[in-house]
Amino acid sequence: MKKRTLVAASAILLLSGCSGLSPLIDKMPFSSNQGNHSSEESSPSKDEAKENEEKTDIIEEQPNVPTLQSHYFNEIKEVNGLNVIQNPLNVLALVNKEFALPNDYIPEDLERPNVPFSFGDLDIEKSYLRKEAAEHLEILFEQAKNEGIDLFAVSGYRSYERQEGLFAAKENQVGREEAAQVVAIPGFSEHQSGLAMDISSPSVGYQLIEEYGETIEGQWLAENAHKFGFILRYPKGKESITGYQYEPWHYRYVGIEAATVIHEKNLTLEEYFNLVEKI
Repeated sequence: MKKRTLVAASAILLLSGCSGLSPLIDKMPFSSNQGNHSSEESSPSKDEAKENEEKTDIIEEQPNVPTLQSHYFNEIKEVNGLNVIQNPLNVLALVNKEFALPNDYIPEDLERPNVPFSFGDLDIEKSYLRKEAAEHLEILFEQAKNEGIDLFAVSGYRSYERQEGLFAAKENQVGREEAAQVVAIPGFSEHQSGLAMDISSPSVGYQLIEEYGETIEGQWLAENAHKFGFILRYPKGKESITGYQYEPWHYRYVGIEAATVIHEKNLTLEEYFNLVEKI
């Protein structure tokens, strides 16, 4: 397998730095600095101006607050009462229960990474990732192999239509609200972005289960994935922030710089956008 360097992806970031769906979504306490609506903002009141000054002082007192260029934030347009991401090619797109991808969004640069898959050599939809994520996944898997860690890719890109089928099946089993805790509503799945990969190992029979987090492989991923630009997207103890149960198998590509900050500060992607200062 041809090795690829991680420098380019890191350099990019170094230079730059729903309502209406279900009661569950409306209850989620999302408060990230996302959603750049185009509506005109009113002038702040005296109290708001004072509060903004205090926030500015706090930032100035914290010189280590990371900065991020504005194009890495979601650009949002309300469509049928939903917050729909208008710049889905953004590698840091925040896809969650508040922000959705367009129904017809299909990444243009999908490719099949040269890594072991739990289903062998089948060339199927879920074996694909966006090009940058696929290249970094290959390097991650290669390093894991060099350290005696046995990893297998299980599920990557997932189309809107495929997500519809998965959610409908789960909804029929347990109802909509409970289904939304474990399966993303169509349009709100990171898998549609082409930047997420579910990973497992023979030690758990290639299953996607919580016990994977206790295995040698699961622990290695949690400790090392950020070095290759991936984050554990739904960590334990952060369920009230992400809106999903703990998933030690679900890894999301965000680039090395962002992944390092998220890992070192023990953040979710939502918390990361609340931390970074937009420039």
